Amino acid sequence: MSDPRRGRVYSGRIVSLDIEDVLLPDGATRTFEFVRHPGGAAVVALDAASQVCLLRQWRPAVDEWVWELPAGKRDGDESPATTAHRELREETGRDAAQWESLGGYIASPGVFCERVELFLARELTVVPTALEPGEVLEVHWVPLAEACRRALDGAITDGKTVCGLLRAQHRLT
Repeated sequence: MSDPRRGRVYSGRIVSLDIEDVLLPDGATRTFEFVRHPGGAAVVALDAASQVCLLRQWRPAVDEWVWELPAGKRDGDESPATTAHRELREETGRDAAQWESLGGYIASPGVFCERVELFLARELTVVPTALEPGEVLEVHWVPLAEACRRALDGAITDGKTVCGLLRAQHRLT
């Protein structure tokens, strides 16, 4: 039985929930629930010693500390590159002179519309941090090879971080 609700069901600070009838490539129409998100950016920040910045961040949704790249959601109409620059400065106290796109990442395309653009940032300089209220995190610098090992052995479970680290390592070799 199809859901009688259609359109925007919920609108929050970060996400919204839509229920829509979708015409599929095979000609069938099905009802889907979509969690809409403005998208974001994540940064593989690599220093001169080939150490990458990893954040150990408390994530209430999973009730645990998660190892992640500096990242965040797009604000308004800002570009993913602008988001990446802003998040790197705010969360790590670093800026970068050299930026390279590592492509996009879609975490869960079955229900989430969020797309995260990944970037490699090098030639880092120190700037002031500006954490948002509610951000609880630690900044760590880890050799890139070690971070990639952690991504491959499951110690790092965040998808955008695994993808970003491995793409950066591939780009650099």
